[in-house]
Amino acid sequence: MGINTEQTKTIQIPEVTRRRIVDIHTYLPVLIDIIKSGKDVSVTVTGSSMAPFLAHLRDSIIVSPPPRQFHRGDMVFFQRQDGSYVMHRIHHLKEGKLYLVGDNQTEIEGPIDPEQVFGIVRKVIRNGKLLQKGDFWWDFFEKAWIRIVPLRPAAVKAVSIVYKLRNRQKR
Repeated sequence: MGINTEQTKTIQIPEVTRRRIVDIHTYLPVLIDIIKSGKDVSVTVTGSSMAPFLAHLRDSIIVSPPPRQFHRGDMVFFQRQDGSYVMHRIHHLKEGKLYLVGDNQTEIEGPIDPEQVFGIVRKVIRNGKLLQKGDFWWDFFEKAWIRIVPLRPAAVKAVSIVYKLRNRQKR
């Protein structure tokens, strides 16, 4: 596993003075058309299914047109049969179908037809920092976290306990 030893890039995100809430079914078809035309789009993360890697309303994803071939650990944006839009990580591929799971989930969803995928996440803005393949946290979630799906709740609890103990010692 190659780790990028360069410092993570910090980018300035312009402060938004006002927000307009728009129904996802109104604007996502427009974004999908832009992606299909070969361009990248930025989407703010909503929901907690990709925590701890991505946080609700804090982080953004840069979505590109999907590749010809998918790989385990890829983060893909797709539309479910019920019409909902989801961005999750590929857990495995079987017989040409995708099986997906959010980083904060333990149940694998699938089979998903590759035709349901309209984008792949190539970069993220996580807590103000641009991350991509080769960066430590990107590679950790893509290569290690995806392999411990049943153990995730215990891992999160253990990390939480360590943080609490460390914070108590600082007092």
